[in-house]
Amino acid sequence: MSGGGGGGGERSPAPGEDDGDTGSDYYDDADEIEAFAEAQLGGEDGELGFSDSINGEVKPRILLMGLRRSGKSSIQKVVFHKMSPNETLFLESTNKICREDVSSSSFVSFQIWDFPGQIDFFDPSFDYEMIFRGTGALIFVIDSQDDYVEALSRLHLTVTRAYQVNPDISFEVFIHKVDGLSDDHKIEKQRDIHKRANDDLADAGLEKIHLSFYLTSIYDHSIFEAFSKVVQKLIPQLPTLENLLNIFISNSGIEKAFLFDVVSKIYVATDSCPVDMQTYELCCDMIDVVIDISCIYGWMDSEAGLPYDKESMAIIHLNNTTVMYMKEVTKFLAMVCFLRKESFERKGLIDYNFHCFKKAIQEVFDVRLKVQQNRKLLSQRRWSKLTSMSNGAASNPH
Repeated sequence: MSGGGGGGGERSPAPGEDDGDTGSDYYDDADEIEAFAEAQLGGEDGELGFSDSINGEVKPRILLMGLRRSGKSSIQKVVFHKMSPNETLFLESTNKICREDVSSSSFVSFQIWDFPGQIDFFDPSFDYEMIFRGTGALIFVIDSQDDYVEALSRLHLTVTRAYQVNPDISFEVFIHKVDGLSDDHKIEKQRDIHKRANDDLADAGLEKIHLSFYLTSIYDHSIFEAFSKVVQKLIPQLPTLENLLNIFISNSGIEKAFLFDVVSKIYVATDSCPVDMQTYELCCDMIDVVIDISCIYGWMDSEAGLPYDKESMAIIHLNNTTVMYMKEVTKFLAMVCFLRKESFERKGLIDYNFHCFKKAIQEVFDVRLKVQQNRKLLSQRRWSKLTSMSNGAASNPH
């Protein structure tokens, strides 16, 4: 998400080889860097960010950084493009900054900027403040199978500079490519990196900076779970969603419930019960099964042409008396529940409670839409006022 960050399917490219492309926009790291900053970092009233052309919403920005060959582009391809991990081995090389919009639902709406490891955006000729000022989260990818002394040094520099510009950034560290390590070795690596990174911050008098650490690999679901945690921090409605899920499961005899973005398999919210990795993997597998079967056997609407719609649902009985129940919430969101077989006998009650939950979710959407419309109207008024003032000054020179 070294080069553009892919590091091809978690392998080390040949000397001089960079990682794969991602995203829809690309920027050369030399001649176009200044134009990139000026053209893409526009904002209003000093606030920098991208505006959705439809509703005027400024989307949160996620920066994907790390040294070359750390695996950034392959992360982005696997999570947001459903690319097979093995296919990332063949990603083409790139030396450019990549930007991609991720707007698969009203809650999963942000932009990812993939920075090639060789770019020194702290160079005096590059205004790094323009980047960090509009950033919601900064993900720094560290290759766990490589010597990470240099990576920790770059992490410290990046975090301290970014914090000075924008203290509200969420700093996330992906200890990546852990699939080849034993469980004990993974824990040892995480402890070592955690201690060194926090010691560096403490030595600089920056103990108040909080770093979150995740063990990740594109060869299992750990990368999806880590991205879920990152994205959840960018969702202002998260406490409301969690509260709605808690009310739903407590009144329905359900043990665990997730609200999933169907496209990326990121869960945007879950109830207050702890998340078990095996449970999360089962949810991802269930979503894949539903989409695959719908694509093969489902009736395709000639207008929408989508394998997932308001009629989509699935029930899977596991061999441990547990039932998995999936229902459509919105065009891009699905709820996946875990409950006991005896609780599922009250399916009518569960469906009624789900109907109430779905209605509440729609109200959350409506509130957010009104806020976005008000922001857009205010923005238009400000722009109109600035334009009229500019035209007035031009017509009445001193």
